[in-house]
Amino acid sequence: MSAKKIVLSREALATMAAELKDLKTVKRVEVADRLKEAIAYGDLSENSEYQEARDYQAWVETRIAELEETVKNAEILKSGGEGKKVNIGSTVKVVEVTEEGDSKPIEYHIVGAMEANVFDNKISNESPVGVALMGKAKGADVEGKAPAGTFKYRILDVK
Repeated sequence: MSAKKIVLSREALATMAAELKDLKTVKRVEVADRLKEAIAYGDLSENSEYQEARDYQAWVETRIAELEETVKNAEILKSGGEGKKVNIGSTVKVVEVTEEGDSKPIEYHIVGAMEANVFDNKISNESPVGVALMGKAKGADVEGKAPAGTFKYRILDVK
C-alpha cells in the first residue's frame, strides 16, 4: 500500500526540509542539554524542568516524524498557466455572484492541503471552493456548498 502523495510547492518543500534539518541538528541537541540539566536537579518525580524538557522532546520527535513523512511523500505541484483551466498552482481571480450584484474581486492561489492558509488567500484544492474551481476556465460560473453556506463565483482570470 503506497502512501498518499502530498502536493506542495517547491518553496513549501524547501521550508519543510529546512525545518526538518534544524529539528534534527539543533533542536535535538537543545533537548538533550535541557534534559541533562533538569536531571541534575535531582528527584525527577517532582521536577517540572524535567517534565517540560520531556514534553518538548516529545513535540520535537513528533514534528520530525511528520516532516519526514511529508517530505518523503511530497509531490511538487505544477503551476497553472495564464488562460488555462484552474489547477493546483493556479492563481484565480473570482467575484462572488449574489442577488445584490457582484462583489469585489478576490484572488485565490490554489495549493495542496498542507500549504493552505486562508489569511494568505491560499486555498486547498480539496476545500469546497477549491473543488468547485478545479478544471474550470475564465468566464465560468461555479457553485458549491461550504460550512458557511452556499457560494457562487464567476472566474475572471486564471494565471
